Amino acid sequence: MNSRDLIETARGLAEEPSAGAREGSAPSHEERPRQPTQAELRRAVSTAYYAVFHCLAGVAANVLIGTSRSPAWHQVYRALEHGRARNACLHKQAMKRFPPEIQDFADVFVDLQKARHQADYAPEGQYDEQGVLKTIDVAGNAIARFEQVDVRNRLEFSAHVLFPQRPS
Repeated sequence: MNSRDLIETARGLAEEPSAGAREGSAPSHEERPRQPTQAELRRAVSTAYYAVFHCLAGVAANVLIGTSRSPAWHQVYRALEHGRARNACLHKQAMKRFPPEIQDFADVFVDLQKARHQADYAPEGQYDEQGVLKTIDVAGNAIARFEQVDVRNRLEFSAHVLFPQRPS
């Protein structure tokens, strides 16, 4: 999965489309733009989280195995677990050893996972276009900053989220 494609998909779900464009036809001058539905806004929040998740899975596979899509690469990519990664990101003492960009990425990961659970499973609550677009921007910015961090730090963070910490 390409995290940038997922960010654009989330943005497309959250932005105000025209009524005609939704049905696959060009909008006429008489048609007024419509607000995105609550379902679209919820899916946009969920997709923003998955952009961050798949970014981390891809980085982990790339730094641990290399960019060749071998069976080992797929194994590492699929090894990332949502709950394990969240718990690793919440381990504040361990997170102190990483640069601010990775600490921020970890915070965004945790916040977006919580937002995804709300969007996917909590029937109450209303979403607004501007708030969802801000969430998508936060995800996109965290991904961009994370991908610029030195490969050694991304490698160490990948190990942190993938493997359990054993006492010495």
